[in-house]
Amino acid sequence: MPDRVLEASTELKEIIGAAEEAGAGLIRRFGARERLVVELKGPQDFVSEADRESERTLRTRLLRAFPGHGFVTEESAPTAASASSRFIVDPLDGTTNFVHGIPHFAIAVALERDGEIVAGVVYDVPKREMFVAERGRGAWLGGTRLQVSADRELSRAIVGTGIPHANAKARHAKYLAMLGAAMKEAAGIRRFAAAAIDLAYVAAGRFAVFFEMGLSPWDVAAGSLLVQEAGGRVTEPDGGDEYIARGNVLATNGHLHPRMLKMLARASRPIASPPRRRRKPRRA
Repeated sequence: MPDRVLEASTELKEIIGAAEEAGAGLIRRFGARERLVVELKGPQDFVSEADRESERTLRTRLLRAFPGHGFVTEESAPTAASASSRFIVDPLDGTTNFVHGIPHFAIAVALERDGEIVAGVVYDVPKREMFVAERGRGAWLGGTRLQVSADRELSRAIVGTGIPHANAKARHAKYLAMLGAAMKEAAGIRRFAAAAIDLAYVAAGRFAVFFEMGLSPWDVAAGSLLVQEAGGRVTEPDGGDEYIARGNVLATNGHLHPRMLKMLARASRPIASPPRRRRKPRRA
C-alpha cells in the first residue's frame, strides 16, 4: 500500500484487515462450492454458508477492536444499530455470482459516524482489488489514487447498472424505461450484479455512470464514499440525497450527472393515456 493509505485511521486499517481475513474464507468456500449449503430468501435471492461465515469473521474482528460501535449487516439483526459510530457491512456482495461460479463478488464495509459515512472499503475478492476511502483523504486502489473518468459525452461512456430482482415487479417497467434511454446514448451498458463493485468502478474511472434501484444500505454505503472521494457525485436518480436509506442510486463522474438526471426523469415519467374520444349520439 502507498504511504498515503498507511496514514489511514486505526478504524480503516482494521476494516482492511478484517476484509482480507473474511476474503480468504470466501475464496476457500468458492473453491468448494459443490459442498456449499445455499438457501433462497426470495425469488432469485440467495444466501449461503459463505455469506454467514464472512459476516461472523467481520463482526468478530471489528467489534473486538471497537466494542462500542454498532454493526449493521444483511444477514442478521443489527448490533447497537443506534450507536453514534457503526459499521455497515455486506459480507458477500454478489452472492448469486458466487454460488454460480462467477468470480465477481466483494466484501463491502463502511464506517458511519453521527450519520455520515467517514470510511469505506470495497474488496473485490477474486481480483484482490482493495478499494479504500476516508472522507477528506481520497480514494485509493493499491498505490494509485482513484479519479473518476473525464467523459463528458455519453457516447464515449460506459454505464453500469443493476436489474431489479424478480420479486420487485413494481420496479420493472420504470427500470426498463431508464435502461432503454441509456442504451440509446451510451457507448456501452454493463450489468455485473455486484453494486459495491459497480460503485468502485465509477470511482476508478472504469464506469462513468452507475444507476440502480431497490438496493440496501450495505450495498451503497462504502461505494458511495469511494465515488465522492474520487471526485464523482452520488444522488438518487431524481436528485435526492437519501440514496443510502432509500436504495435508489445514481453515481457519476460529475460531468454527466445533470444529463443523467434529466434522462432518467424523462424516461421514468408516467406515460399519459390518450384522451378518450367522445362518442357521437346515434341518430334515431
